[in-house]
Amino acid sequence: MAVKIITDSLSDITSDLADKLGVTTIPLTVLFGHETYLDRVTISTDEFYHRLIYGDVWPTTTQPTPAAFAELYEKLAGETDEILVITLSSKLSGTYQSALNAKDMVKNSNCRIEVIDTETVAMGLGLIVISAAQECKKGKNLDEMVDFVHQAMQRSHFIVYFDTLKYLAKGGRIGRAKGLLGSMLSIKQILTVKEGEMSPVTRFRSLAAGMEYLHSFVTGFPKIELLAVEHTTLPDEADKLVNRLSSSFSKDMIYRSIVSPVLGVYGGPGAVAVTVLEAEG
Repeated sequence: MAVKIITDSLSDITSDLADKLGVTTIPLTVLFGHETYLDRVTISTDEFYHRLIYGDVWPTTTQPTPAAFAELYEKLAGETDEILVITLSSKLSGTYQSALNAKDMVKNSNCRIEVIDTETVAMGLGLIVISAAQECKKGKNLDEMVDFVHQAMQRSHFIVYFDTLKYLAKGGRIGRAKGLLGSMLSIKQILTVKEGEMSPVTRFRSLAAGMEYLHSFVTGFPKIELLAVEHTTLPDEADKLVNRLSSSFSKDMIYRSIVSPVLGVYGGPGAVAVTVLEAEG
């Protein structure tokens, strides 16, 4: 039986794409006070960002419970005897630990489950999952898929332009970029995920300069398998970047996405990210 892949909603893989790939996505939760919403399931990206910008309640987030993962494992165990779970960085969320803990709750002992912490997030995670799903269709077993994902992790490169770091700081996900706070909040920042946590790359005084850097970052790679452009509230800027990149790369290999509500709690408005998955070899 084919390996079944599970990822979380912070991969920024839409439900339509997940269905096409045969991937199951488990949502995280965003909370506005006592109101709880499942990421991309019971709250849309448009509704979330409107409330983030214009609402008076600061949102918070929480990871899926081990019970939620265990229920999903039990369901998929009726379809396969090998499950691969590919999650965002364990330093940014408790999702990985929930997925790991859930393994002991599964009654079907004939189903083998492997959980991988990719040490990245957003389409840094998403492109790994997409590539893995495509590789899975070649009939690889679980051990082969685990090796493939670990190799893909080394080929995934994610950077994000922030209009402000206040949301990242407020949410406690500032990581190694903590030293940029204070007077630097007025400067536009570009960060990456290094060893599982946010880390500074460079900074600019304008959006235009930041977008130029993202373009140069992508075109600096000699061989690319897949790439992605996503945003929180800047669709026009993301579209312009995709159009520029399409002169160098086929549009079929460029994934366009909107940052999920749970990630948007930390990214805030005005963020644009690019991810490159280098080609093997």
